[in-house]
Amino acid sequence: MDALRAAALGLGIVLHSLIPFAPGALWLVTDSQTSEAVGAPLVLIHLFRMVLFMMLAGYFGRMVLHRRGAGAYLRDRTLRILMPLVAFWPVAVLSLGILAGVNVELRGVEAPAMVTTDVSSPLLAFTPGQLWFLLVLMECVLITVAVRAVARRVVGPDRVSRLSGRAGALLASPFGVVLAAAPYLAGLLVQGHTAGGIVEPFTVLPEVAPLVTYLGAFLVGWFLHGHTAALPRLGATWPAHLVAAVALSAAVLLGSAALPLWAAAVLTAVAGWTWTYGLVGLCSRHLTRERPAVRYLADASYWMYLLHLPLLVGIEIVLADLTWPIPVKLAVTWVGSGVVLLLSYDLLVRDTWLGRWLNGRRHPRALRRQAVPAG
Repeated sequence: MDALRAAALGLGIVLHSLIPFAPGALWLVTDSQTSEAVGAPLVLIHLFRMVLFMMLAGYFGRMVLHRRGAGAYLRDRTLRILMPLVAFWPVAVLSLGILAGVNVELRGVEAPAMVTTDVSSPLLAFTPGQLWFLLVLMECVLITVAVRAVARRVVGPDRVSRLSGRAGALLASPFGVVLAAAPYLAGLLVQGHTAGGIVEPFTVLPEVAPLVTYLGAFLVGWFLHGHTAALPRLGATWPAHLVAAVALSAAVLLGSAALPLWAAAVLTAVAGWTWTYGLVGLCSRHLTRERPAVRYLADASYWMYLLHLPLLVGIEIVLADLTWPIPVKLAVTWVGSGVVLLLSYDLLVRDTWLGRWLNGRRHPRALRRQAVPAG
């Protein structure tokens, strides 16, 4: 599950590296080489990535709460979710406006629409940017813990635990994926369109569509953890879920634009959740042995996501006017950003107080310091 959560963050990096090559995309940098083929992976990643991440956050959230208590859980999430949002915002988000200006000056292009938007409102001036998911996740945590506390007082802890287990059993049943998709469907209907999936909030104020969608995903993970047989059940049905995910995703790509809103929303929501159930089942069934390399990447993924976008944009500015093929530019972007992010994680974070802050504990570095001989 840690590996899958890291993969969801990694797909965000892939997503941001692809957008400059999408024709007509509103982005900080538009590459001179574009292709309609980029649209398909962008749509597919948007279908399920953040739903998967929030579902896993709910699963791990209930695990931590039951091990350490509600107070410790809230302190941990405040320390590792809310505080990084505030502390990393100047580097991860504010710097993007500066890079956009550099892009305009160096290349002689017009500023993208997303930069020229009116920022007279403080809410827009201090947009959470690509770190919006931390804000929404913290909202999900607070709502869930508050409702759980009220429910335990009203109906009692034992009954709340039994109800969570029953909800988890229902969600892990053969048709549970349809129930899980209901909040996603509701979010799309509230939003009024399905293009690009759920649109992220641009301010720190809660927005209905993202909150409904991702709170629903968080609660699915929360309830699945409450049923001990949930993961084995998903592990037994992952092939069917992934086959359905491929078929539904093909329908989304080929025909959802011509459908009425409700039909396109149903396709999008169920496609996103079949991917989520299929990937969770696949990993819970086959990634059961600890693998040092996978563990290392899982630990590094949070740091890498927090700082990836300014680095990607800087590389994209350098490559934008070159006539290299898109696959070559992507390879250079992925290798260059991956090396910088992994080296910085190993040298500056992994065995330091930063590593303890972001990952909950320090880990030994992969590039160990050489011991100095005595004398």
